[in-house]
Amino acid sequence: MPDRIEDAPEDEYHPWRYFAVCPRCGAESNQAAWERALLKAWSNSTGPKTAAGKAASAANLEGHPTKEESLRTRFNAMKHGASAKVATYFPARPGKYALCNTCDVDRVWCQQQPCCVKQTQNFMLHQAAFEQRKPGVLQGMYSEMQAAVYSILQQIILTIINDGVKVERPEFHFDSNGTLVLARYTDEWGDQRTITEISAHPLLKPLTDFLSKNNLTLADMGMTNKVVDEEDIFPGHLGGSTAAPAISVDEYQRRKLEALEDLRNKVMRANASTAADPILLEHEAENAGAQARGAADVIDVQAVEKK
Repeated sequence: MPDRIEDAPEDEYHPWRYFAVCPRCGAESNQAAWERALLKAWSNSTGPKTAAGKAASAANLEGHPTKEESLRTRFNAMKHGASAKVATYFPARPGKYALCNTCDVDRVWCQQQPCCVKQTQNFMLHQAAFEQRKPGVLQGMYSEMQAAVYSILQQIILTIINDGVKVERPEFHFDSNGTLVLARYTDEWGDQRTITEISAHPLLKPLTDFLSKNNLTLADMGMTNKVVDEEDIFPGHLGGSTAAPAISVDEYQRRKLEALEDLRNKVMRANASTAADPILLEHEAENAGAQARGAADVIDVQAVEKK
């Protein structure tokens, strides 16, 4: 809101002037000249006044909005929030979310909002992408997420390398007095030794699950001995394994279409070769000559019978 408002009857387009105190120097400032120019331009922009001008303006709207224009403008209300949905799944809690550590939104302003700004942007972006059936809208977000996932994967591998693949924990129990007692035994040399439990590193299972679910195993990348040996097999020869590799439905359909296209080309080439075969052409010429001579003999016999 302006700090002071004065009447300006000389300006018919907006008969008020606004003033505010500068937060830096403390001096009172007038309204920006470009804002006053916009007010004047808006007041003078009345549109067509004649019947021909109004008819031409109405004709420009025929056929609009198109389907593509509707898809582009259907979420324009989100810009000003007049009729947009409000995502209240994530209330504004500055400093409480993990995202707040790297968030650049002012904490005081965020506290005054009904919901978290960043979380709401992600929510509305996903909703718009699914409503319009355009997954490409989320490409930038998912590329950053995938890069972060691979960074976490690298950290898991480095942690396993630094800690070792096995974890040793001493066995213990509580006696009747509730005192913690380590499980020990005396070896054949009379030394006291602690019984330890050896288990795999706890991060190994999440690592293997991630690699298998994201098709990052050696078999998926074609780096196993079996795949390398099968690459050396000549066409028409059977390999050592009879198990067929699993392929997706889309890959099967693609291969089937390629086979059909190749079959059509083979049939066309076979027909062209048959039509150009010299022996076949000579045989067809001989058959045609024999049929012509036979027809002539029949005509001669019929003429003799008539005589």
